[in-house]
Amino acid sequence: MFDVSILLQALPYIRQFRDKLFVVKFGGELLQDPEHLDAIAGDLTLVSMVGIRLVVVHGGGPQANELSERMGFQPELVHGRRVTNEAALEVAKMVFNGKINTEVVSALYKHGGRGVGLSGIDGGLVRAHKRPITTVVENGAKREVDFGYVGDVDGVDPTLVTHLVQKGFIPVVSSLAADEGGTILNINADTIASELAAAVGAEKLIVMTNVPGVYRDIKDKATLLSTLTPPQIRRMIETGAAGDGMGPKLEACMRAVEAGVHEAHIINGVTRHSLLLEIFTKEGVGTMVTADGHEAAK
Repeated sequence: MFDVSILLQALPYIRQFRDKLFVVKFGGELLQDPEHLDAIAGDLTLVSMVGIRLVVVHGGGPQANELSERMGFQPELVHGRRVTNEAALEVAKMVFNGKINTEVVSALYKHGGRGVGLSGIDGGLVRAHKRPITTVVENGAKREVDFGYVGDVDGVDPTLVTHLVQKGFIPVVSSLAADEGGTILNINADTIASELAAAVGAEKLIVMTNVPGVYRDIKDKATLLSTLTPPQIRRMIETGAAGDGMGPKLEACMRAVEAGVHEAHIINGVTRHSLLLEIFTKEGVGTMVTADGHEAAK
């Protein structure tokens, strides 16, 4: 027989978070398996139906890499950031807006969720500029990198997203934006999620990835950190302890918390129902970022 007490354990958190807004970001690595996407969409729909307002932001790196290789060119990443020439930008348009965004909205619809597909271009949601040539350090040596059609965020106008959320919809945002001249730019999805969470005054930013959280030593699985603060994150990024893949996610969480988001979380989206475990249980999962490093009382 089903243990009804499990539902009762979730009740305090449903009551606490009702009508609060969460921004949930996940990367393309979690969307390659249709069954996994279906499970995530089911969790998101459940969260929405108990009264928590949601905005979803998605990436699509693995899918973009796969299509790039099929088209005959190798994708390039520098410190976890995608270099985007004209060909790579066309791939990003096709994958992020044409494929993944539609699939996420469709999966939500299957479970009764009211998803609406958007990009940073829609309604002037994200204002951006082309990233200038940047000096990076690799293996102790400096080099200049032209990231191409990669953008940095100037600001977010949450009017459209706020309107949709208030009407009971779940905005599903891909990571494309445009500059003042209308040039389409590829923006890191973690950055979009962070800036959007700050702009809408989100209670939580939840970043779903394919690892259990943040490690003090990425080679030692026993060093998983349950909490972090912005100063600790800065040190990890400066020393390279975070690793290239985790760096943008940690920067996003740091930025969100410093801008007023109550909590940011990095959780393992590969674990089934990790989103529900994070929101509706006392223990939670993964790594939580707060201003003071203390676990907030739920």
